[in-house]
Amino acid sequence: MGDIARGRRNDEPMVEEGALLWKPTDEVVRDSKIARYREWLGRSEDDYPHLWRWSVEHPEEFWSSIWEYFQVIGERGDGPVITGTMPGAEWFPHARINYAANALARAAEAPEKTAVVFRNESGLRRTLTNAQLLEEVARVRAGLARLGVGVGDRVVAYLPNIPEALIAFLATASLGAVWSSCSPDFGAPSVIDRFSQIEPKVLIAVDGYRYGGKAFDRTATVRDIAAKLPTLRATVWVPYLADPAAPGRPATEHAGTGAAGGEVLDWHALRGGAEPGAAEPVVFEQVPFGHPLWVLYSSGTTGLPKPIVHGHGGIVLEHLKSLSFHQDLGPQDVFFWYTTTGWMMWNYLIGGLLVGATIVLYDGSATEPDTGALWRLAAEEGVTYFGTGAPYIMACQKAGLRPAGLERLRGIGSTGSPLPPEGFAWVYSAVKPDVQLGSFSGGTDVCTGFVGHVPLLPIRAGVITCRCMGAPVEAFDPEGRPVTGEVGELVLTGPMPSMPVMFWNDPSGERYRASYFAEYPGVWRHGDWIKIMPDGGCVIYGRSDSTLNRGGVRMGTSEFYRVVERFEEIADSLVIDTGALGREGRLLLFVTMAPGHTLTEEFAARLRRTLRSELSPRHVPDEIREVPGIPRTLSGKKLEVPVRKILQGTPVEQAANPDALANPEVLTHFIPEKPVEG
Repeated sequence: MGDIARGRRNDEPMVEEGALLWKPTDEVVRDSKIARYREWLGRSEDDYPHLWRWSVEHPEEFWSSIWEYFQVIGERGDGPVITGTMPGAEWFPHARINYAANALARAAEAPEKTAVVFRNESGLRRTLTNAQLLEEVARVRAGLARLGVGVGDRVVAYLPNIPEALIAFLATASLGAVWSSCSPDFGAPSVIDRFSQIEPKVLIAVDGYRYGGKAFDRTATVRDIAAKLPTLRATVWVPYLADPAAPGRPATEHAGTGAAGGEVLDWHALRGGAEPGAAEPVVFEQVPFGHPLWVLYSSGTTGLPKPIVHGHGGIVLEHLKSLSFHQDLGPQDVFFWYTTTGWMMWNYLIGGLLVGATIVLYDGSATEPDTGALWRLAAEEGVTYFGTGAPYIMACQKAGLRPAGLERLRGIGSTGSPLPPEGFAWVYSAVKPDVQLGSFSGGTDVCTGFVGHVPLLPIRAGVITCRCMGAPVEAFDPEGRPVTGEVGELVLTGPMPSMPVMFWNDPSGERYRASYFAEYPGVWRHGDWIKIMPDGGCVIYGRSDSTLNRGGVRMGTSEFYRVVERFEEIADSLVIDTGALGREGRLLLFVTMAPGHTLTEEFAARLRRTLRSELSPRHVPDEIREVPGIPRTLSGKKLEVPVRKILQGTPVEQAANPDALANPEVLTHFIPEKPVEG
């Protein structure tokens, strides 16, 4: 089951943007979660555009209905739904709630149902039923309480995407404490930059991990991290590398690892030993709606990462809405998203528990032992919704894969970067013709998508189906006016509950306001280029601060990469416009060639001809250079702006923080002999 067939990939023509690939049947519409909600509202005659418009024009009614419809566990309170306006809007000011109580609400209803499936690249498989998950959370909650963790204290984790990370998070949230995590591929300086800002009380860390068939010992790194966090009262070791099949067993070799990090114990001791049924029932601390749930971080490529704080209530409402109405998930679903604990999609994935889905955690490389690894996982586990990054879909398309054994699969999610039309077309020709492919775009800032898919609407190549419910997204022109059918700045004209409640250590809110509201007072500027079509469909064109400006015409980088990376000779690419406002610069294209290929004059000429014919003469680069790799953040985003700064003479160490990158060693290949002038 799940075998991968490979087809020869020829020089395939570009797929027309907007080509119809799928449309919902009457049965799909009738059975969708959002259609049931629409009927419950008494608005069954509304098409999606009218329903969306109502949700953003009447946010009090909409978000109050979400609380009621999903029977959110907590005290709603008698006060207003929202007070104030952006950037100081406050949601449900009199409510009391706890995320973990809502995530574990179905454990008592179906104790034997599988809540969590864990797999890693070595073939290890573990599962937890609802009852087992609840017991483990109770055990770890009691252990954290013994260490003095209470409301508002911070618990940080240096863990892969393993069940222990989920358990520790839910235990932390149940106490009203604040969670933050980094994956173990982060270097010590990068972790310290993040965790030191929030002064944690407990660190939970792994001894090592495996990736791409190799083992990575992290014990020295953990000791370094602990030594730089003076507020720690305890360091808890999870011996995953030593014994991945049973990390709850004692790991006494870590005891006494030094004075740094406070008390030292292992996961086995934290959870109170091995006797089953010994834990007290979980008590969920009811906290205000905006009480900090977790701290996520910006990429930190050009400075100290911003510590972005989300609240219990905002995340509960947003993830219930998004996972149910847009991913169409419920208790019968098996939900997978390829992610690490250092990316917001981990937080989104575990939100599947809120809607009763079984969640699949995976630790390892997406391409170990080959590019089809994740599709085999999906086939073997009966995944119904498969989420990944757009680069993985494009890698599968380039490799000519044809996954099999996906009978249960009905939804695919793509995020991280724009998915070009060819990626859409590959899914429908090679994966499954009746699957719902949802390209989503949002961000760490709100831990969700602003634009995405909904089962009520058709799917077209390269087009994001709609603006999400409750997300007042518009495209602004340079004068701050909404435009349709034109590329503009992605903005939100009204608040959403999952917007940050604050940045940590930003008591005046100055850093928060500067990040989102400096350009348009009272309007959230997200930093992406977007085109909103007359029918509500959307296209994302990349970051607005890395725009190509050629001959007075603004162009997003995504359409450039779409053409360049279709060549089988090219593994990755980066395009940089060195110009400044009002000044034409040079257009430089950097390419990393696929194995067995080199950048020849003949190939460069063919690439230029293709860019000229399929895009425009403005897209023809002034220079094409071969580099050994394209710099990316730890979450996989290309570093366009930092590379532009390096080319203009900014020292590498000032242009980008190497600890925030997956491959910092490649940055030196972008240092020019002399700075590039516009």
